[in-house]
Amino acid sequence: MLEIHDAPLAPLTTFRLGGPATRLVTATTDAEVVAAVREADAAGTPLLVIGGGSNLVIGDKGFAGTALRVATSGFDLVGTTLELAAGEVWTDAVARTVEAGLAGVECLAGIPGSAGATPIQNVGAYGQEVSATITEVIAYDRRAGETVTLGNEECAFSYRHSRFKADPERYVVLRVRFALEDADGLSAPVKYAETARALGVEPGDRVPLTQARETVLKLRAGKGMVLDPEDHDTWSAGSFFTNPILTDADFAVFHARVKERLGEDAVPPAYPAGEGRTKTSAAWLIDKAGFTKGYGSGPARISGKHTLALTNRGEATTEDLLALAREVVAGVREAFGVTLVNEPVMVGVGL
Repeated sequence: MLEIHDAPLAPLTTFRLGGPATRLVTATTDAEVVAAVREADAAGTPLLVIGGGSNLVIGDKGFAGTALRVATSGFDLVGTTLELAAGEVWTDAVARTVEAGLAGVECLAGIPGSAGATPIQNVGAYGQEVSATITEVIAYDRRAGETVTLGNEECAFSYRHSRFKADPERYVVLRVRFALEDADGLSAPVKYAETARALGVEPGDRVPLTQARETVLKLRAGKGMVLDPEDHDTWSAGSFFTNPILTDADFAVFHARVKERLGEDAVPPAYPAGEGRTKTSAAWLIDKAGFTKGYGSGPARISGKHTLALTNRGEATTEDLLALAREVVAGVREAFGVTLVNEPVMVGVGL
């Protein structure tokens, strides 16, 4: 294993923010990952697991402990069953499934980060979530001191959530298994209205896999959601806030606030989210609260392409970013009575 002391962490994150770690270990095999975790746990050393760094906000003071960078590799495809090592680059893995003619994750193209992070966050976009295709997650259980295999139901997936996110100190994901679909080169049924419009089809239709992937990549790029070192709109963690899910009672109060602020004809986005619950759009809330694209005058600003992304314009600190995030949260709460929740994992800081 490669080991570095007083190691910069900012280059390992898509925000390019954060101070150094006391120690950085890079593991390239599952055995090395487990060994590093066991060593840290035995010594009582704080542990930070880093994959692609696309969902991390690290404080300016850094991390006083061991940062473990998971750089394992493995893409094993047998029929329609796929097993990915946690360190595999997710967007590359999606491209390979499309090349193999298999459906199920094609609308998750362009999402930065590693495969091991996908079940933690139950990564989703454009009508697909990994929970629909994940069959098993192989993880090291720090509490039990052994490697375990968790089936889909045991992962307790929900919107941008899972068993792993609920108990972040317990599991370190090693491998993820998926069941994909052979639909003769066609995609899974298109679910997301924006994707369907871009493809010129109706929701529920199937399209060629390559067309679905390329359309999603184009849509994401237009929102600054595909990594580009030259484009500061992509120096972000993608969506900084999750879409709020409200009870029927809370949604009624929210709806009344919308009409009061925006007029009687104003209708907020609303999507079914299970019995007695409705999901609305964080991006819509941010925009209607007055935080438009490009908002901000400092080194951390809202993306010029999408209101849901907070960005580092090149010289920002983590505190600059958090100040902007807090301003947005307070503004949306004041305008609509809804409290936004951050999607990225906070390390040594909080809103």
